[in-house]
Amino acid sequence: MTMRKIAESTVRRLSLYLRCLEGFEAQGLDTVSSDVLAARGGTTSAQVRKDLSFFGSFGKRGLGYSVRELEGELRTILGLGRRYRVAVIGAGKIGSALVQYPGFSQRGFDIVAIFDADAQKVGRAWNGLNVRNVRELDQALREEPADIVVIVTPGEVAQSMADRCVALGVKAILNFAPIQLQVPEDVVVKHVNLALEFETLTFALKNR
Repeated sequence: MTMRKIAESTVRRLSLYLRCLEGFEAQGLDTVSSDVLAARGGTTSAQVRKDLSFFGSFGKRGLGYSVRELEGELRTILGLGRRYRVAVIGAGKIGSALVQYPGFSQRGFDIVAIFDADAQKVGRAWNGLNVRNVRELDQALREEPADIVVIVTPGEVAQSMADRCVALGVKAILNFAPIQLQVPEDVVVKHVNLALEFETLTFALKNR
């Protein structure tokens, strides 16, 4: 059966629901209603039910959802039933912060390599990983393929880095560089633009 196209906003809410459920489980709760899940997730119970309905029937009327069962279902839906190998290109402040953040490993994302072109950064150790010269990228990813590549480079080199990764079979890229990457249709790219995020906040402040 072909899954209908699911909006990114829906996927983001599923991820949020998962974190809420993890919190409920830590509190020892066995069941949760859509009202409570919605309140914690900042949405409505109708939206919770609609989001979940794309993927099947969950919970029982009048009883709510089993916290553990729904948590497991969401992990499966979000593809979290396995671990993912992540390579980072760019060992600047953001790149090094990503490598040193323990939360990624806890959620199944293992940062296995970090690369940079700056000779002053190559060889430095970040969280047990040595920064490798970006000239080694092709050989490294052939020997140990990455599921996801994070690009944290200046804009003028980001596209060439993406092209190299795509040629090596990478199908998922998280891009922090300030350009829109051009990739084939079968490659997923998510762009992270912190300036745009700040501007959504200033808009909200101005118009509240």
